[in-house]
Amino acid sequence: MAIAFLNGAFVDLASASVAALDSGLQHGVGVFDTMLGGNLLPSAADRDDALDDAAETNAPRPWLLDLEEHLDRLAESCRELGLTAELNTEGLARAALETVARSGLARARLRITVTGGPLNLLRRNLTATGEASSLTSAPTQGQTGDQRPGQPTVLIVASAATEYPPAMLASGVSVVLADSKANPFNIFESHKTLNYWWRLRELQHAAAKDAAEALVFSVTNHLVGGCVSSALLVTGGQVRAPIVRGEEGQTLSPGQAIASDGRSDDPQRTGSQPAPVATASGGVLPSAALPSISRRWAIRELAGEGHNVRREMLTISDVLAADEIILLNSSWGALPVVQVESSTVGSKSGHPGRPGPIGQLLVKSWAAQLAAPPVW
Repeated sequence: MAIAFLNGAFVDLASASVAALDSGLQHGVGVFDTMLGGNLLPSAADRDDALDDAAETNAPRPWLLDLEEHLDRLAESCRELGLTAELNTEGLARAALETVARSGLARARLRITVTGGPLNLLRRNLTATGEASSLTSAPTQGQTGDQRPGQPTVLIVASAATEYPPAMLASGVSVVLADSKANPFNIFESHKTLNYWWRLRELQHAAAKDAAEALVFSVTNHLVGGCVSSALLVTGGQVRAPIVRGEEGQTLSPGQAIASDGRSDDPQRTGSQPAPVATASGGVLPSAALPSISRRWAIRELAGEGHNVRREMLTISDVLAADEIILLNSSWGALPVVQVESSTVGSKSGHPGRPGPIGQLLVKSWAAQLAAPPVW
C-alpha cells in the first residue's frame, strides 16, 4: 500500500488530502525538494553477525542521498521566501526515512512539499516545526495529524524512482533551448517553489522534439541550467559552471572565476573574499540558478580527481563551443549531452557527438555511489 506522511501522520496515499483553501493549491505558495533513496536489504554476512537479533537484522534499511543537504536547502528557502522561519529538519529527516522504509521500495524518489497551509498569509506570522512526533507509534490509517493554526502543510511521498536506461547515460542525450527565460531579479526564481509549470511545459516541448531536456537562459542571456537540472560545461579541459544563488558575492570580474574551494584563481588576489561582478548600474547581478545538491556533489567528486570548477556567467556561445555538457539532477546523477538543437557537442574535440571523459567520470561516480548508499 502506498503511504504518505501528512502533517504528522502516516496515511494511505489514496486518501491523503489537503484543505481546499490551502495556499499551496490556491496561490502556489510553497516549496519542495526531491531526493533519491530506497531500502537496502542486509547482506548474508550482516545477518550471520547478529543472529541474536534476527528481526532487526533482517529488516530493510532505508537510505536517502544527501538528506541533510536537501533539508538544509529546503529550510533556507522557507526562511528566505517568508514561508516559515523555523523548520524542524530533524523531525523531517525522521519522517522522510520512515516514509521510505514504509514504502518498501528498493529505489525510491522522495518528495517533501511544504505549503503555506490553509490560512491567510497576510494575517499571520508564519512559523512551523514540521513535527514528526507520531513516528514512534503507528498512527491511525486514513487520519492526518492536527494542523495547528499558522502551521504550513507538510507532505512527504515516496514513489518508485525512474530507471534510466544505461544506454542513455553511456551514449548521451540531445537538448533544445527553452523559449521561456528565467528572471534573476525575481527572488523566487532560484528556489524550488510550486510555480513549476513553465519548466514542465518547456520539458513537454523538448520531448516533442525527441530531446531529453531544455536549456534555460536568463533574461540577461546567461545560462541557468536545464528545466529540472543544473549544468556543467567543459572547455579545453576546464570545467565551468553557471553561478548559482549565494555565489554572486564571490564572483570575480569577467575573465576570472572562483575555484572549487571558494578562493580566487587570480594570482594578484589573496584570501577568500574576491570582488563581485558589477552590472552596468554598479550592483551585483543576482543569479536565477538553484544551488543544486547534485552540482555540489559533482564539484566535490571532480575536486577529488584534481579538476577545478570555475563558476562563471556563461552564454550561448560558451554552450555551443563546449567540448562537453553534463546535466546534473538528484534522480539521474550525471547525464552527458551530445547535441544542442542541431549543433553537435564537442565538434572540435576528439569525441564529437559522444560523452567526454568528464561526463563518463561523473556517470561512473554516481553509479558507484548508488552501489553503496549511506544507510541511516
